[in-house]
Parts: sequence; structure tokens; C-alpha cells
Amino acid sequence: MKKQFQSGILLFLGNDECGCNYEDNTYFYRQDSSFLYYFGISKPNLAAIIDIDENKEYIFGDEATIDLIVWTGSQPSIQELADRVGVKYTAGLSRLTEKLRKADKEQIHYLPPYRAEHILKLNHLLRYSKEEISAKFSKKFIEAIANQRNIKSEEEIVEIEKAVTVTSEMHKRAMNFALPGMTEAQVAAVVHETALAAGGNLSFPIIATINGQFLHNHYHGNTIKEGQLFLLDAGYETPLGYAGDMSSTFPVSEKFTERQKEIYQITLEAHNNAIKMAKPNVNFKDVHLHVCETIFDGLKALGFTKGNTQEAVANGAHALFFPCGTGHLMGLDVHDMENLGEVIVGYNNVPKSSQFGLKSLRLGRPLEPGFVITIEPGIYFIPELIDHWRANKINADFINFDKVDKYRDFGGIRNEEDLLITKTGNRILGKPLAKTIEDVEAERKVAFRK
Repeated sequence: MKKQFQSGILLFLGNDECGCNYEDNTYFYRQDSSFLYYFGISKPNLAAIIDIDENKEYIFGDEATIDLIVWTGSQPSIQELADRVGVKYTAGLSRLTEKLRKADKEQIHYLPPYRAEHILKLNHLLRYSKEEISAKFSKKFIEAIANQRNIKSEEEIVEIEKAVTVTSEMHKRAMNFALPGMTEAQVAAVVHETALAAGGNLSFPIIATINGQFLHNHYHGNTIKEGQLFLLDAGYETPLGYAGDMSSTFPVSEKFTERQKEIYQITLEAHNNAIKMAKPNVNFKDVHLHVCETIFDGLKALGFTKGNTQEAVANGAHALFFPCGTGHLMGLDVHDMENLGEVIVGYNNVPKSSQFGLKSLRLGRPLEPGFVITIEPGIYFIPELIDHWRANKINADFINFDKVDKYRDFGGIRNEEDLLITKTGNRILGKPLAKTIEDVEAERKVAFRK
């Protein structure tokens, strides 16, 4: 990192704890990922700098008071924490303020804030207004971090593989457990239990729903019934902070209906086509567009869509059924470095599309060995979206709305796996997830035989 800069100070703000409904009842704590990557300490109320001119690294934090120790137990000193990660210099947080205020502010590189506390800290440390804070973050700093964090080391790959393997077990538990008459919350509970029992936690809030047509649906209050589809999107985060992210869709019944099989098979074909295409130097946007064509063609064979496939995809007609992206980067963040900006990290400074559907693609750059990505095509029947497109004649030349309307209660289907891009292609990480119709139904038999 230091070789990327001629002079100046690189500022890393750690995350603080945050009260949920009062100060001492805090949300689950998660350290800032870039702080973790470079300084490796998961503890609230820390900051760090790399001083290029001094060629020194510092960790700043205040020592635990006796009042805190009474409640939390013995705490290592800031210097002991620094020694564990090979940082020589430490000081209290007040010294950070002194050091930064003596420096040339234009030479202080910081990342775009994504938490209110970061804005307040930068306001205090640099005496910038909120508007200045949003304008003066360092693009060069973001690019330097992205170029390093995007390429996963061997140690990181091992850790991510652990995360993905536990994630696969979380999905298997759900498939082997869910039965008609249960609530979505009961299924989500065994998924969360599996993560906690493995020693880590969730990498994002669980999506466990019979309303899989809504992409990020975190409501768990429905009772699941025969004939419905259940969509689970859940991931494990290791104690070191690395994420897994997988999705699975299975019937609440023991087997899929014929109608469900037809749609499921299209998503599976799109999924497998994406994996075949994901190689070094292939732009992930091209992978996504190929997935869109596969979905459109599959639906055309069933009478949902019509017309020239390439023209339809160019016009975004597929987005009625697939209004999101085929995948994203993954690592210390489940959507890796999304806080640093998708255009820089995910698109390598190439502007994103503003077209509905395509604008939600989080990764649109050539793949490189060492990238870890998700593959997650899906097909979703969203009644409100169907009605909106039909009323406004959006892509009417490519959509058979009478046929689509008959599936407005279908729900949604998504499968998701995590891939490492290698020098010659890719490798699916972790324990395999049941994804063929036959494998999913085999897992469902376990639930019904209990």
C-alpha cells in the first residue's frame, strides 16, 4: 500500500458500537472491513494511520476503564493488540486529533463514510463540513485498496471456503427441516442456529420466504404451505470476518410441481451457463447478458416472451423476470467493498448503465484470477411490476402478458454459488449445494421422513 503513495497520511477509521434502543443495548458489532484487512483487530473505538512520510504505522485507541472491565472482563492494552498484528506505534485517540490537525489536510487520504459516526469523526478530526467530507474522500486510496482486496490471497481463500462450507450446511438444514404448517421464522431460526454453532455469525440478515419474488424480503411471519416455493438466501461469516453467500429454492412440498420444475430448470441452465463463462479476462457484464438471453429464451419456449432475443435483452425486456444482477464480488464484505463505490470497485471506473435491471448489476468488469464472485441468476414473478409494465406498455413487443398474468402467484426462484476465478477458469468454493431438481427433492425427502 505504501508504495502506491509518494507522501501523505492514509486514515483508517474503525467502527464503534451503536445502541439499538439505548446505549448499552448495542447492535451486533462488526469492524470496518478495510480496517480488518490492514490492521486485523476487531474492537470498537479504534483508528489507524499509515504515515507515508514517516514510514510508520499507528493504532489509536483509549485503554479500557475499570468500569468497562467490570462489565466486559479483562481487556488487552492497545499496545498488546498492536503487537499481535505487528504495529509498533500506538497512542490515545486525542493524539490522532493532534497529529491530523498538524498535517496538510489535502494530504490526508480517507475513504467515503458509510456510517454517521464516520462523518462525525471526520468533521472533528479534519474540521470539514458534511458536504466537504462527501467531496474530499480519496479516489486514489479507494483504487489502491480495491486492487489489493479484489485479489484474494491463499489464506483468504481458505477462510472464504470455510465460510461457504458452513453456508452450504445452513441451506441443507433448511431443506431437511422445513415442513408445511411451519412459519418462515422457524426455518430462519435453524439456519441462524447453524451459523452460531459453527462459531461465527450471519454475513447478512437471512432471507427466508415464500415470497421469493421480492428480492430482499426479510419478513419471516408467514406460515408455509403445500404447493409453495421457499427461497432461502443466507450466508455465514467466519470469526475473521470473511463471508459466504448462497441461495437455494425448494418446494414446501416433498417435490416440485411440473410448473415449478419448468421455471426452475431455466434458472438452473442460466446458472450453469454463467459458471461456464466465468473466466479470466471475460467481462462479467457479458456473463450477465448471456444469462439474460438464456432466461429470455427459456421463457420464450414456454410462451412468456416473444421476438428476437438479442433485441429484447438490449431493450431490457428480460428485467420483468430478472430485474437484478447475476452476481457480485465477495470477501470480507458479502458485497465486497460496496461501501467504497461500485463504479470504482465493480466497474473499474467505467460508468454503469441506467437501464432498469442492468443498473442493478454490481459487477461489470473483466474477471481476474483471485476474484471471488457469486453466481445467482433468478426468475421472479412480481405482481406489481407485471401490472406496471402492462399498464404502461413497457416492452409489450416482447412480453406475452396474458401468459405472465397466470403466474402472478408463482413467487421467485434463485440459486447461488460462490466461485474463485483461477488462472484457467474458476472453482466452485465450499461444500456443494443441492441445486438440480433431483438433488433438491432428495434433500426434501429427509424432512418428510422425520
